[in-house]
Order: sequence, then structure tokens, then C-alpha cells
Amino acid sequence: MLELGIKTLIAYLLGAVLGSLVMGRFRGVDIREQGSGNAGGTNALRTQGWKFALGVVVIDVGKALLAVGWLPGVALPLVGIDPAVDRTWLTVACAAAVVTGHVYPVWYEFRGGKGAATLIGAVAVISPLALVPVIGVWLATVMLTGFVGLGTILGTATLPVYFALAGPRSAPLVVFGLAMAAFVAYTHRANIERMRAGNENRARRLWLLRPR
Repeated sequence: MLELGIKTLIAYLLGAVLGSLVMGRFRGVDIREQGSGNAGGTNALRTQGWKFALGVVVIDVGKALLAVGWLPGVALPLVGIDPAVDRTWLTVACAAAVVTGHVYPVWYEFRGGKGAATLIGAVAVISPLALVPVIGVWLATVMLTGFVGLGTILGTATLPVYFALAGPRSAPLVVFGLAMAAFVAYTHRANIERMRAGNENRARRLWLLRPR
């Protein structure tokens, strides 16, 4: 169990390296003080432009690829590989930890992003085909409503359904999908409140069915 604990902790610490704040150091800005105040890719795009946002996404997805694709299989010094640790459970534990680290980063006063880009990187390693319904539902929702946050919530909600019905069926993946769907909905609670109040921003370039 030492391997499980150490690798989960390392995954969390990797997740706590936020792309928006790393990029912000080069530009001398803290995007948590601009726009929506969120340290994620959407706020980075709106306040700093697409080049800055691209760098944010590369870092946030890349750390997930590292935490989920590399970390579970590497033999760490003094830790090694414990045959008693189930590899699937270890992988989803690292995936959940890297997303949690992004949302609650110890390096940045526990004020992070909403975890969407990091979750995409994690899912890309666990089951790339699971991204098909996630992205499909996200795109359809944004095209119909213009709400990026709603698209992210509904897209993530397809994960447990996919893992239970169409994907590699296993208890760890279903549990992971359910946990991430609930967690992403929680991280977007402010978006939900703004949608209910009628003052949530819309992605007008993607909102194809908006009223004319």
C-alpha cells in the first residue's frame, strides 16, 4: 500500500502545478485576479488570448498524461512495484489525485482551476475512446446553449455511463467516472448559479443556434 499512497501523493503534487499560473509568471499576471477569477483554460483564453491559453492547456493536459500514463508503472526508489496493488485502482487513484491537485493546488493557496483539461488528459490515457462521447456531448451542448460550463458538466457525466456500458467495464473505472462527474459538477457550481440567475457568459462563436 506504500506504493499506492506515495504515487497518489506525487500525482496530486503534479496536478498542483497550474498551467495558467506558470504561464502567468512569464507574463507577469495572475488570471485569478482577472475575468471570472478562475485559474483554468477558459478564463485564460478570455483574458489573455489563445496563445496563452494553448500553453495552459498543454501544461494541464501534459501533467495528467505524466501522472496517469507514466507514474503508475514506474518503479520508484525505495518503493518499487507492489504486486498486491491493483494496477487499475492505482491508475484511477492517480487520475483522481492529479485532477484534485489542479482544483486545490497546495502551491497556490488551494485556489486552482475546475479540472476539465486535466481530466481530459487523464481519460485520454485510461480510455481514449471515452473522450468521444465526452467531447460530443460537450460540443452539442455548447452549440445549443452557448454555455461552456454546462457542456463540461454534461460531457463529464457521460464517463460513468460509458465505462458501465460501452468501455472497459470494471468497478474502478465506473467509480472513477462517477466521482469525476460529481466533482466537475461541484467545481462548476458558480457557473450553475450564474446560469440560474441568467448572467452566465456564453461562447457566442460556438453557440450556433443562438437567437438572431
